[in-house]
This record gives sequence, C-alpha cells and structure tokens, in this order.
Amino acid sequence: MNEIKNIPITNLVSAPDNPFKVTMDVQMEQLIESISESGIITPIIAREAENGTYEIVSGHRRKFACEYLGVETIPAIVRNLDRNEAVIALVDSNLQRENILPSEKAFAYRMKMNALSAQGKRTDLTSTQLGRKLETAEIIGEQNGESKNQVRRYIRLTYLIPPLLQMVDEHKIAFTPAVELSYLTEQEQKNLLSEMEYADCTPSLSQAIRLHNFSREGRLNADVIYAVMSEEKANQKEKLKIPTERIRKYFPKDYTTVQMEEEIVKMCEARYRKRQHNRDAR
Repeated sequence: MNEIKNIPITNLVSAPDNPFKVTMDVQMEQLIESISESGIITPIIAREAENGTYEIVSGHRRKFACEYLGVETIPAIVRNLDRNEAVIALVDSNLQRENILPSEKAFAYRMKMNALSAQGKRTDLTSTQLGRKLETAEIIGEQNGESKNQVRRYIRLTYLIPPLLQMVDEHKIAFTPAVELSYLTEQEQKNLLSEMEYADCTPSLSQAIRLHNFSREGRLNADVIYAVMSEEKANQKEKLKIPTERIRKYFPKDYTTVQMEEEIVKMCEARYRKRQHNRDAR
C-alpha cells in the first residue's frame, strides 16, 4: 500500500549505484525558483530503507533543490518496492530527462537489464504479434526508442575505465570508437590513455577497431598502441600550440583566445609582407 509522508530531508538517501548525476545547471536553477515560489507540487517517490531512512526512487533533483533552499521536510509517496523494482522505477523515471550523459544511460541500461534478468522478466511484457519472445535488451530498447543492439552498445561503455568514459561524456571520444575501446583490458586502456595524454590525441574509429583487433589477438602492448596512435589521420593537420599564459601579457585583459589568435595571424602576415617587400627591393 502506498502512502504520502512528510519525510525529514536528512532521512532521505540516494539509491545505491545511482548513475544519474545532479548538477547546478539552468534546469536546476529553474526548479529551485519554482520550489521557492510554490513548494513541492509533485511528491517524490521513495521506499523504506534501513534505520528509519528512505531511499529515493524518483526525486533526487527535487531533494537537491530543497537542500539548497534549506527545506527541512519533503512530501514523498512511499511505495512497497523490492530492490529490483526500485532499480527499474529509478531508471525509467530518469531516462525521461532531456539531457542524459552517455555514461548515465550506459549504467542505467545495465542496471535495468540486471534487474529484469533477476526478476525473470525476459518475457513478462508483451510478445510480438508473431508470438516471438522478447529478450531483455529488446524490451529496454522498445521502451526507449532504440534497437537492442544500441542498448548493448551503451552497456559496453560501462567497461571503459573512468577517465575514458568521462572523455565520452565530454565529447572528446566519439560513441562508436568508445564502444570498440571498451573491449580492451583495463591495463590496455590505461596504456592507451597514457599515449593519448602524451600525444594529445584521441583514436579515430579505424584506429579503435585496430586496437580492438590487436587486443583480441593478445598482441596489444604499449609499442603497438604507439604505432597505431602515431598514424596520421586523413583529416589531421599539424598544429602549432602556444600556452595562453605565455602570451597573455602581450594582449588586453579582455581579449579572448580567438582574438589573440587573430592578432597573431595579422602580425605574421605583416611580417611576411615586409620580408617580401625587402626581397623585391634588392
């Protein structure tokens, strides 16, 4: 039986391994403003945990906003859910958000797949019109508008070491190459990360596929990683890099890096024209 309680905010805890991050962004600022003016309109959803605490199933962002505002109690619908039911409800409620990081979706899909499998609900939804039974990845995909293979690709991201997964979230490594890199062992990924940091580069899809193949053959060592990563990409051009702090003092304080770059190019062009003029005058 569900009931609504006003729960002290100190008694509300996050779900274990909750993959969804709560940050102070524009949407959070709007939520804080809304709660400040109108209070909590929609109760959060929670379930009883241990020692008088309640585990949040849906409402982590509302709790964050209330903490920011100094609100002491939050209305909550307390549901009688077991661990697997709570995981599924947590994932389903958060996947509806507009801005989901690849890492959040990856761990959410993995958590839900494990929960569904633990429940034995591989076929508890609906079968197709032909009577075909749905597998877990297909169930998750149909509920989120994605193919079962795409669900599996997202889950592969959970096998990346944290620094590489963060680079996926930051769009420094594209999704498809990241999936290929997820098949590398932890040590191979660490070796790759060291090479990426040293050379200041990220693998293309072609390079990621080759790294995966070498790993599968048991031949991916530091030398092979260096050889693959040192290959010039088709669209790669040599770049001159100058630390901003080295030239900042030569420009007005309000200049952006783009403005500084433009000024440097103009100075180079002026110097080039002067050299050409002197050469022609000889």
